[in-house]
Amino acid sequence: MLLTFINSYMTLIVSLWWLNMSKITANSHLIELMKEIDGAYAPNTLRAYWADMIEFITNCDQLGAEALPASPSTIANFLVLTISQGIKTSTVKRKVASISAIHRLSGYPDPTKGPEVRLAVRKIERQLGNRSTQAYPITRVLLDRLLAVCGNDLHGKRNRALLLLAYDSMRRRSELVSLRVEDMDWLSDEGVSILLRRSKTDQAGTGRWIHLGSEATNAIEDWLEAAGITEGFLMRGVNAQGSVTNSLCDSRVGRIYKRLGQLAGLSEEVVRSISGHSMRVGGAQDLLNMGATLPQIMVKGGWAKTDTVMRYVERVHRGTTALTN
Repeated sequence: MLLTFINSYMTLIVSLWWLNMSKITANSHLIELMKEIDGAYAPNTLRAYWADMIEFITNCDQLGAEALPASPSTIANFLVLTISQGIKTSTVKRKVASISAIHRLSGYPDPTKGPEVRLAVRKIERQLGNRSTQAYPITRVLLDRLLAVCGNDLHGKRNRALLLLAYDSMRRRSELVSLRVEDMDWLSDEGVSILLRRSKTDQAGTGRWIHLGSEATNAIEDWLEAAGITEGFLMRGVNAQGSVTNSLCDSRVGRIYKRLGQLAGLSEEVVRSISGHSMRVGGAQDLLNMGATLPQIMVKGGWAKTDTVMRYVERVHRGTTALTN
């Protein structure tokens, strides 16, 4: 009897040790892999890989399952559990993509290709739907309202420059904050051109020139002069003491839009729907209204897929009038 108890106890100890070591090994492997692939992928992609895999490893640890390499059934169970988190189908698919990428980059077979995972994703799609929530479009009409509440201090000048730069260029928020003063080519009365060194659709860093009109150019020039910026990042933060920081986090872009929307008296519903993509959506809709073709809009905003642009412009009249309180 005593021997049986000792054997059971030792089995339990070994199991707990194995589970703990499994977690440590998976975490350690992920840390080393992230160091290895740093710089090979966009920062947002790396952040998604890290966050999704840490969540997956933690879930595997709780269930006593192996995370690296994982079985298709383990991944399927994990995905089903995410339904209760109130997330979108697109987020679930991103988690699948992250788990797939980390396995492939680690030299393991891709377990997300298993039938269990495919069935789990299909069930989630049927339950949650596959429709993405679109950012509220900041068209020219709404842009003018946001510009009207920008003050004449550093915050106001920065916000005005950011708004016009974002609307005129229709670039992603990560691309807006990556633009540098030394990459600007002033074209006298014709505005300014800025070299976008890298983008989501240009990971190799070929680069492309963004051409801005006189309104955006004047706002940028006014901001740079007031902030005393002669080199480095074009868009900067301004702290509570009124000092200009060295850069601007891309997550701040959407929050700046929302804050200006509140100051402009937009309804809570509209403010909640505004995001860092709102300028791209509104700009695309305005271009369509002005007669631009789909290829022209795609080139302007740097889109590679037509279905993305079609989602932006399918309700082209939606952003013409903003809701107020």
